[in-house]
Amino acid sequence: MRVDVVTVFPDYLAALDLSLIGKARQAGLLDLRVHDLRDWTTDRHRTVDDTPFGGGAGMVMRPDVWGTALDDVLGEDGHLVIPTPSGEVFTQRHAEALATEQHLVFACGRYEGIDARVAEHYRAAGRRVSELSIGDYVLNGGEVATLVMVEAVGRLLPGVVGNPESLVEESHGAAGLLEYPVYTKPPVWDEHEIPEVLLSGHHAKIARWRRDRALERTAARRPDMIAALDVAGLDKHDVAKLAELGWAVVDGGLARAAAL
Repeated sequence: MRVDVVTVFPDYLAALDLSLIGKARQAGLLDLRVHDLRDWTTDRHRTVDDTPFGGGAGMVMRPDVWGTALDDVLGEDGHLVIPTPSGEVFTQRHAEALATEQHLVFACGRYEGIDARVAEHYRAAGRRVSELSIGDYVLNGGEVATLVMVEAVGRLLPGVVGNPESLVEESHGAAGLLEYPVYTKPPVWDEHEIPEVLLSGHHAKIARWRRDRALERTAARRPDMIAALDVAGLDKHDVAKLAELGWAVVDGGLARAAAL
């Protein structure tokens, strides 16, 4: 996969040289290139922004500079991703979809954002454009969100994560649940012991224990994820555990028992 990032702060993306993403770059699994937006300016001040039409605080990033840059970087197959607090909330499903792309281009806005005509222009031209938010809060620019999304997408590429099975069981993975609690040595720490079942060597019991803990954690912290579970993927033990947690199978879906 090729990933291009256009920003006015290229050094902000240096973190992508670290850890698994950095190793993926070195191994050639991820072709990641960072560009300085100011390289496409034409005035001696390298201006990338101006005052907003209609008045208001802050500055808006110019569409002519962005258009020139993106025309050069997008190529024929680039999928344009614009991090913005007004975008659709980025989820693991978005990461999975973006991981199937051959070429992603992240446009990091600053100030009051990028002139809205940029996204409109590329959509009108038939290009794939995703405006995505990593949460209900505002950052100073799109670089942090780009770091988050590139890592979320990059780790899904074949060969990046050492054990692909870990991608299935982790939070927000294919199971649709938050991950169960995990433990390592020592078995007793500060009078806290790990659950005895994990020392049993009984793989079926361990799998059931982990599944039950995942159901409990998800029901307590993210009931919306429980409601979204596919009932067809639940076994009788899951259904019994969910009933214990206050959830019942109703009309092919899951609903809180108290609400029935």
